[in-house]
Amino acid sequence: MAISRRAFGVGLLAASAAATGGYIYLRGHPEIAGRMGESRRLFGFAGGEKEGFLANARVRNLLERRFGLVLDARRAGSVEMVRERALLDQKPQFLWPSSSVLVEVARSSGVKISRDQVIFNSPIVLYSWDRIADGLVKAGFAESAGGPRYTVDLLKLLKAIVAGQSWADIGVSDLFGRARVVSTDPNRSNSGFMFAGLVASVLSGDLVMIDTLGRVDGDVATVFRRMGFKPPSSGKLFDDYVTGGVGAQPLIVGYENQLVEWVLQDAERWKRVEANAPAKPVILYPRPTVFSAHPLISINREADDLIDALMNESVLELAWEDHGFRGPLGTIGKARNALLQSRLLDRVDAVLPMPDAPVMLALLDRLAA
Repeated sequence: MAISRRAFGVGLLAASAAATGGYIYLRGHPEIAGRMGESRRLFGFAGGEKEGFLANARVRNLLERRFGLVLDARRAGSVEMVRERALLDQKPQFLWPSSSVLVEVARSSGVKISRDQVIFNSPIVLYSWDRIADGLVKAGFAESAGGPRYTVDLLKLLKAIVAGQSWADIGVSDLFGRARVVSTDPNRSNSGFMFAGLVASVLSGDLVMIDTLGRVDGDVATVFRRMGFKPPSSGKLFDDYVTGGVGAQPLIVGYENQLVEWVLQDAERWKRVEANAPAKPVILYPRPTVFSAHPLISINREADDLIDALMNESVLELAWEDHGFRGPLGTIGKARNALLQSRLLDRVDAVLPMPDAPVMLALLDRLAA
């Protein structure tokens, strides 16, 4: 029986509507698309502090099996990936730096952003050793927060460093030379970038603005000059800290999750450190600090689904359980690890916002000069 043109047209329109509706539905439910179709490979850059998470077999399997996504995520400094043409000209589909300010820096670099979403949070902390922390407590620079964890008066510590005080002056008599805290290179790596913004705000007495930056940028430069060599990545600096020991790296800047991840990688190694090491790693929470938000920047629509996948509760719990990343609201996950229970603060309340992008870019230029 022949089909009329009208009936054929109606059928074609219905099929088109069904296909469009199916596409929209699958875009809203990437976990179903992942199960039904072939995996999609996405290329982008991510900060080194997320390298362990992105290499985690459980994470990779979950992203591919449930969401149909395979990531080719290459390591790059958070500041570099949003500013350097050599990286942006490689046409990444996503960028995953470690500060929300860098979303605006990316826009100022001409990056066409489809979506952006904070996935993880990790407060900026100081890493030191138990006997150094105890010395800082006795000298009035830090306080015990119960167990092997501490808070530190950041303004008081920074003023001592700017003034050129010795380690002995701040309660640590067995270290040589002037007191210092070491971060990564702020023009390359996010932890140094964020610490620079935090130092500028703390020294200015409030969130630093473009019209107040000139009052403190010299002192900020002094803090960074006293550091000496500044590694290009947070992972490298943390590795230097745990392998170099008290004399080599007495006080460094890092992310809270780095010690968590290091402990979880090898629980037996950590137990040996706790039992036998002459000095034990400790976290000092600066008062105030800044939260390092980790925004996923989707540059084209194909990478939009990656945001939805990473915001899935199962993925976020893996990020906490295996790597110590707090969720988007800065809260810790459901799982509690006995090895770390007494070392982390459940809540970090003394938090400053980061200065805005024009202020940070001006500060980076001053520190690079």
